[in-house]
Parts: sequence; C-alpha cells; structure tokens
Amino acid sequence: MSNLQEKLPENQPGRYYVDAACIDCDVCRDIAPGIFKRETEKEHSFVYRQPESSLEESLCREAMEACPVDAIGDDGR
Repeated sequence: MSNLQEKLPENQPGRYYVDAACIDCDVCRDIAPGIFKRETEKEHSFVYRQPESSLEESLCREAMEACPVDAIGDDGR
C-alpha cells in the first residue's frame, strides 16, 4: 500500500501520487504516459499531471492496480 508520508516531491498537487517505493519499472508510464513521467536522475516515476477526464482517471486507477510495489496512491481528494 502506498504511503502518503513518502510521497515524492516531483508529484503534481492533487489526488494521485507516487511514493518512495517506486522501482522505476515503466508500468505506470506504459499505461498512462500522459499522467506519469520518469525522473531520470533519481530513477523513479511521478505524477506529471493529474487526470482531467474520466478516461484519464480510469488509466490512473489501472496503473495503481498494476503497480508491482503499490507505489501509486490516491489521497482521496
């Protein structure tokens, strides 16, 4: 389960985030490339922008469920 206290600073403000458990596996970026980006120097993903449509919301949920280390969170906003 993701940890809001370990939310990475690169995440854009909003409901979804990636925490420090990220292993840079590409899964979220493959599923939702318009939402998740890679921080190349630190080698992890982050939420580049929050979803703006129901399709993007669904893609975020799919990425969250597919994350092998549960590093994607939803703070419930």
